[in-house]
Amino acid sequence: MRIKLITLGTRMPSWVTEGYQEYAKRFGSGVTLELQELALGHRGKGSDPARAIQREGDQMLAAIPKGDLVVVLDVKGRPWSTEQLADKLAGWQMDGSDLSLLVGGPDGLDPRCLARADQRWSLSALTLPHPLVRVLLAEQLYRAWTLLQGHPYHK
Repeated sequence: MRIKLITLGTRMPSWVTEGYQEYAKRFGSGVTLELQELALGHRGKGSDPARAIQREGDQMLAAIPKGDLVVVLDVKGRPWSTEQLADKLAGWQMDGSDLSLLVGGPDGLDPRCLARADQRWSLSALTLPHPLVRVLLAEQLYRAWTLLQGHPYHK
């Protein structure tokens, strides 16, 4: 199974890159975690945030491989416990699905990305910094995978 994390922003601090990579490399055979970073739409004085969001949506939709199950990270989504995430991961693996996870930019996701979603997942009711979300997602996916493997990491 391939899990593709499609996210906005390309210049992350080293702690973000190192944290993400630490968890991404831990997966064993059968699961790979890939990161695709996309450029943020232009924001600044006189710019139109709606155009930036639309441009970001264009990039995200184009980055989703055909046939992937799409899960968007959305504050209005459903919160999942680690056990629920592990159950979902097991189901996706059983279905033979590859997964694309979409993480929006500072103004959220383009409505077309939300419409494309097969599922919406909320990590928290809190607003989290997008760089931290990358590390948190990688760790939680790894934790769910270890739970399925009977690995002691989860304990």
